[in-house]
Amino acid sequence: MAILILLLTVAFAASPLASDGFNGFTPSQFPVVHQEWPIQPAGWAFAIWGLIYLGLIASAGFGLLRRPAAPDWAAMRPALAVSLGVGTFWIAVAQVSPPLATAMIVVMLAGALAALLRAGPEDRLWLRAPLGLYAGWLTAATGVAIGVLLGGYGVLAPTTAALVMLPVVLILALSVARRCPDTPTYPAAVAWALVGIAAEAMRTQNFSVAGMAIAGIVLLAINPLRRVLRS
Repeated sequence: MAILILLLTVAFAASPLASDGFNGFTPSQFPVVHQEWPIQPAGWAFAIWGLIYLGLIASAGFGLLRRPAAPDWAAMRPALAVSLGVGTFWIAVAQVSPPLATAMIVVMLAGALAALLRAGPEDRLWLRAPLGLYAGWLTAATGVAIGVLLGGYGVLAPTTAALVMLPVVLILALSVARRCPDTPTYPAAVAWALVGIAAEAMRTQNFSVAGMAIAGIVLLAINPLRRVLRS
């Protein structure tokens, strides 16, 4: 499994090279065309993937060389393998079928969260930190994908979809963050996505979405700040 995780991680990180990458869904991909998706982060926010890829590759390499049979690594590997295996094909699918890509990212998130929650407290830097960053971004990205889908298929107006999905993302993120208080990279990744959403919403003067995203950032920062102050 340690070898498989390394191979899947490299394939996952290399998958953008097979396309033009991904900076969000485009209006032309949906039957109801909107010029703006209030829940979608600014394009520069997607740069976090470079850090995620590096972290996952470093983690997989360390796990193979130093922790090939460690119980706290073995427990999370099957779930992570599912997430990475699906993720390897995600960008290619997202460019042609947003509904299928949304279903895939739900599976990716489920695998990433299961891996994070099963990972033991050992090796926080090499194991929990990269997993937290990956799972955190996927938490936000899943909410974004569903929100865009709701607007793009006319189920909800784009702003309404954003105002519905942002609290869902925040509730899930706060729940996971409470269960993993030793993994600050998880809330940090979610907060980074919210920064991108707030910035884009401010650019388009969608102040309701911007305000909700900023409120989410504050809530995600409270517990880590408390831990720092206590220490």
